Amino acid sequence: MQDWDLFLWPYQEAVSELKIKFRSLRQSFLNKGEHSPIEFVVGRVKTVDSIKEKMKRRVISQDVIETDMQDIAGIRIMCQFVDDIYRVVDLIHQRQDMQVIEERDYIQNAKPSGYRSYHMVIEYSVFLPEGPKKIIAEIQIRTLAMNFWATVEHTLNYKYKGEYPEDISQRLKSTAEAAYKLDEEMSAIKDEVQEAQKIFTRTKGKEQ
Repeated sequence: MQDWDLFLWPYQEAVSELKIKFRSLRQSFLNKGEHSPIEFVVGRVKTVDSIKEKMKRRVISQDVIETDMQDIAGIRIMCQFVDDIYRVVDLIHQRQDMQVIEERDYIQNAKPSGYRSYHMVIEYSVFLPEGPKKIIAEIQIRTLAMNFWATVEHTLNYKYKGEYPEDISQRLKSTAEAAYKLDEEMSAIKDEVQEAQKIFTRTKGKEQ
């Protein structure tokens, strides 16, 4: 790769545009006084070192990096409830400005480690001076509890490289189940939570 900055620029543009679009989608629900299935959105482009490491680990050559490395551009959407995740999935399928090319449901089918999230790989076009360019991006959709667990697990992975001691592995699995149990309990009182949020929003608006 002769110029990494030039190569990554379309991915940076895609992440920037996608964050704006999903944040605008959230705001459109709020403007109508409705519950938004999107709590907040973050995004990132893989660092050059991270790309090189994955190329070596997965034996990905430079000539197929744009198709074989699907997470150079990454968007993460956080939701309050599990039902919200599937609402966001449906909303993404309905959009005309992006095409879903792959999806994996790690909520109903958790990874052996306990990891839960919904992954979608999309194709999205950014417009460059020479014309449109299709970018592959990964979208991860999680509840706040799932994201907390995944963040901790990701941090531990830097230390253990995926080879966790047995006691750590068991604790991760048990805490993953605890996080999912929390999601289930919160879903059981979803209507009450949403009503309380509406009251809070209306009260806050009057105070301002």
